[in-house]
Parts: sequence; structure tokens; C-alpha cells
Amino acid sequence: QVQLEESGGGLVQAGGSLRLSCTASGQTYSVAMGWFRQAPGKERDFVAGVSGFGRTTGYADSVKGRFTISRDIAKSTIYLQMNSLKPEDTAMYYCAATRPYYNGHTEARTDYPYWGQGTQVTVSS
Repeated sequence: QVQLEESGGGLVQAGGSLRLSCTASGQTYSVAMGWFRQAPGKERDFVAGVSGFGRTTGYADSVKGRFTISRDIAKSTIYLQMNSLKPEDTAMYYCAATRPYYNGHTEARTDYPYWGQGTQVTVSS
């Protein structure tokens, strides 16, 4: 089992920045992790992912060049640095984790059995 706790959401003006954090506990060895987001009435979409030891990352096209995912192995924490935020980035952001010993990173929602409660990000125009 993996437990996840997110923090760092909030309200920001367009063009601003926010950093989300997600700390994992439990069986976290070589667990790939990722961020997804869901706006009201829409699907939950992949945003960014990182491999178990932080060697590989992946991003949705809509956030490439603006968002950066990183990982602190010692703290079992991942971060999502979000810059140049746009109103269309407004959503509930969810942290997710794969099972242990996962190879690489993944964009597939079905690869993530563990989810956090979510943190709201609102970008005003």
C-alpha cells in the first residue's frame, strides 16, 4: 500500500507560479509517481510523471516548457513546479503512484492504483 498527501494548491493570477508537493508513505520502493488534473465536467488527465529514482520524466503537451516535475528520494516527495500559469490550468490536481518496482514513468491513468485526495489550483485571468 502507498499513501499520498498533496499540498501547495491555491489561487494565483495568470502568469504566476505555484509549486505542488506530494509525499508518499508505505511501500514506496521504486514507485513511479505522477500528477493528474481534473476540471469540472472533464476527464482526469495526465500532467507529468517521474520514474522511481527520478531518472526519467514525461509531460503532457499542454504543460511542456511551463511545468517541471522533480523528486526528492530521501523525502519520498515529488514536486510539480508550475510556471506561466494559465486560466485553463485551473483544476483539481491529484498525485498518483504505481505499485513498487515499476520500470520508468507512465502516462497511463490505469497504471496508478494509488491516489491522493487532490489539491485545488485556480488561475484567475
